[in-house]
Amino acid sequence: DEMKINRFILLSLYLLMPFYLSAQDIVVKAEYPEVVRMGQQFTITWIINSGGGDFSPPPFGEFYKLVGPQTSYSSSTQIINGKVTRETSYTYTYYLQAMKEGRFTLEPASFTIKNRTYRSDSIRIEVLPGSQAPGGSSSQAVQPEDRAVSEDISGEDVFVNVLVNRNEVYQGEPVTATVKLYTKVEISGINEIKYPSFRDFLRVDLETPPLTSLKRESIDGEIFGTGVLQQFLLYPQVSGDIIIDPVQITTLIRQRSSHADPFFGDFFATYTNVPRAVASKPVRIKVKPLPGNRPANFSGVVGNLAISASLEGDTVTVNDAINLKITISGSGNLKLAGTPDPDLPPDIEVYDPEITDDLRNGASGTSGQRTFEFLLIPRHHGDFTIPPVTYSFFNVSSGRYENIATPELAFHVLKGDNNQGGIAVFGGITREDVRYLGQDIRFIRTGDGRLKKSGGLLVSVTSFYFYYAAALLVFLVILLVRKEHIRRNADLSLVRNRKAAGIASGRLREAALCLKNKQTDRFHEEILKAIWGYLSDKLGIPLSALGRETAMTSLRERGVNEEMLENLIRLLDTCEFARFAPSSSDDAATGVYEDAASFISYVENLKVKKWKD
Repeated sequence: DEMKINRFILLSLYLLMPFYLSAQDIVVKAEYPEVVRMGQQFTITWIINSGGGDFSPPPFGEFYKLVGPQTSYSSSTQIINGKVTRETSYTYTYYLQAMKEGRFTLEPASFTIKNRTYRSDSIRIEVLPGSQAPGGSSSQAVQPEDRAVSEDISGEDVFVNVLVNRNEVYQGEPVTATVKLYTKVEISGINEIKYPSFRDFLRVDLETPPLTSLKRESIDGEIFGTGVLQQFLLYPQVSGDIIIDPVQITTLIRQRSSHADPFFGDFFATYTNVPRAVASKPVRIKVKPLPGNRPANFSGVVGNLAISASLEGDTVTVNDAINLKITISGSGNLKLAGTPDPDLPPDIEVYDPEITDDLRNGASGTSGQRTFEFLLIPRHHGDFTIPPVTYSFFNVSSGRYENIATPELAFHVLKGDNNQGGIAVFGGITREDVRYLGQDIRFIRTGDGRLKKSGGLLVSVTSFYFYYAAALLVFLVILLVRKEHIRRNADLSLVRNRKAAGIASGRLREAALCLKNKQTDRFHEEILKAIWGYLSDKLGIPLSALGRETAMTSLRERGVNEEMLENLIRLLDTCEFARFAPSSSDDAATGVYEDAASFISYVENLKVKKWKD
């Protein structure tokens, strides 16, 4: 009976145990080393005396997270003199590596349960210079606690470099960047690679074979295993000193984790993979600006180019299409090559060209060709000549701008069946005979007519003169309005000037729709179309002849202040860069839209005599 009573008491205490535990305070405790060395790997462990909630670690800031979280659970129960004590422990362990010297503070970790949040203390860690290998107590090193043997691996045994083929270039001249790994210890793989954003560069990823084996090289008298991780082709888009940020990788180092057997050697030894994060040093590139005496037909290409042109035939009929093909070939940043501007006779209608690229990227740069295919439609018969098309580029070898040109091309246009009345006037605008195209056909009315005798002459009615005068007055008003309308529309430049803001507003609405649909690349393209189209219409300059210098000069003549011109240049640079290096946030794109609308509104409100009708 006494044994049954004791069992009943124990069972009751066990059932009541959760009620005792629910009353305990929840504590979040952090265990970490207060001092580490740069490059050393260590752990931070948060211990919580309760489960069932959500644990959130703080941002690790300057520390690089290798592994984590690794979780564990333990529980113990004690009964002393009828008093039940139960301890529960949940641990969350993160493996980190110190990447920078200094004193750092991590925010508290949080644990949320039943709509209540509990926080740990802040973590303060001092990182000393990495003068010795990471070591110390086994509780803080990234290694098993029972390991008996530890290989000494210093921070210089594994490192990564970004190698560039040149440190001083012209703006637009390619730089080849090679990310290379060096190691004196055995690695089993690469866990993660973080490349920088390469801001201020137009980046092209070069095809790089996967790293399957390392090549032995002598570095300062020591043998390293080396391998190329990735190669990039970088085109600087701005002048000045540009910094290539560090590349950060995490390697898995193979380390022995037990003693070697005295009889069998390393045959029965066990190994473990230890993550190690390393980062390259920043690389500085000095970018020289292009000379200021840029030709008006500068293509934007830095390199060495050749140009050719051809027609698909030498004879065509009026109103039929003929293709003019202009090919730019050579080496340089051909992806940014501008469209050539052929000087065509006014009797030929030309459409925007179709652009085809055949480019090859290599360690020495980009080479190949870009083809512009123009669709031409002659409107009148006769012999036509296409003058040489000029194109310029910046030659790095000579350090100056060079001009290239196509040969002169000629073709003959035959009369069509419906163009006998056309008279070709070469070098000017053709006048055509006005031909009567048709007339209405009415049927003859049959049957008895309804005839009645007139009451008298119309001129004898008094109201006749009133209506006659009113009709004459209305006719004169319509004549004056029509004459003014013809006068206002006679000058096409003034018409385009008046409609410039309306057309630009339509393009801005299209850009806003692209921004709403997260089409960032097309958004920046629509903004550029709106700005350049507005400037062309407002200044009366064709798009083919409109450039930055031409636009800035015309805007200054019309009183646009320098601050607004600088905003315009910055807006154009942002849009052009974003088209090839997309990477902008929604807030930045919204700012671009507001800047474009603000510029157009400013110019529209500017009182300039030259713009008045």
